[in-house]
Amino acid sequence: MPDATDPAVSLRGVGRRYGERVVLRDVTLDLAAGQTLVIFGPNGAGKTTLVRMLATLLRAHAGEVRVLGSALPDEGYAVRGRIGFLGHEPLLYRELSGRENLRFHARLHRVAQAAGRVEAVLEAVGMQGRAADPVAELSRGMVQRLAVARAVLHEPELLLLDEPLANLDPAAVALLGPLIGAGGGRTRVLTSHDPAAGLAEADLVLGLKGGRARLLAPAAEVSTDQVAELYA
Repeated sequence: MPDATDPAVSLRGVGRRYGERVVLRDVTLDLAAGQTLVIFGPNGAGKTTLVRMLATLLRAHAGEVRVLGSALPDEGYAVRGRIGFLGHEPLLYRELSGRENLRFHARLHRVAQAAGRVEAVLEAVGMQGRAADPVAELSRGMVQRLAVARAVLHEPELLLLDEPLANLDPAAVALLGPLIGAGGGRTRVLTSHDPAAGLAEADLVLGLKGGRARLLAPAAEVSTDQVAELYA
C-alpha cells in the first residue's frame, strides 16, 4: 500500500528507445502529489514519449517508473482509472456523438451518476449545444474540448496533458482553465513550448533535449531564457 507521502510520480534512470534510436536517457525526478510538472523541449526531445509512459501506453526500456504508488508497467492496471490522459489524438470515436463518446467512457470508468456527470462536463467545456453531432462533423477546436471533457470525466487524481491548449482559441482556453488548470488541486504533468505560460503553470520544470534532462529545477528557480536555450 503506497504511503501518503510517496511522490505521485517517481522516475529513476528512465530510458526508452524506438528500435536503435534512443529517445530518452537516464531521466530521474520526483513529483509530489498536488504539484505540476511542466516538460519543455524541442520536437523530438522525448516529451510525448515520457507522458505516454506515465499514461501506461509505453514501457520504459531502462530504469524504474512509479505512478501513484504503483510500478509501471506491471501494476498499470491499478492506476489507469486514476489517470486522465490528453494526448495528440482525442481518443474519441468519430462516428459517435460527443455525448455518446462520453457516456461510453463513463461506463469504462464506472462513473457514478454517469448521465449527470456527462452533462456537467459537456456544459463545462461549452459543448452542450453540439453534443448530439458526430465527432467527425466538428471543428478541431470542438474536438479538443470534447477530449478535455473525456480526460476529466472520471475526476482523475493525475492529469497527463500533452500540449493541452492545441487548436484552442483564447475563449476556449479560458473556459477550460477550471478543468485542467492549476487551481484544480490535482497532480499534473504537461508539455509546453511556451516558456512564460509553462513556467506560470509549473511547480517543477523538466527540460529535455536530445532525450536527456538538460534542466530540472523548481519553477521559481528557472528563467524563460533558460527554457528558451533548450530550443536553440
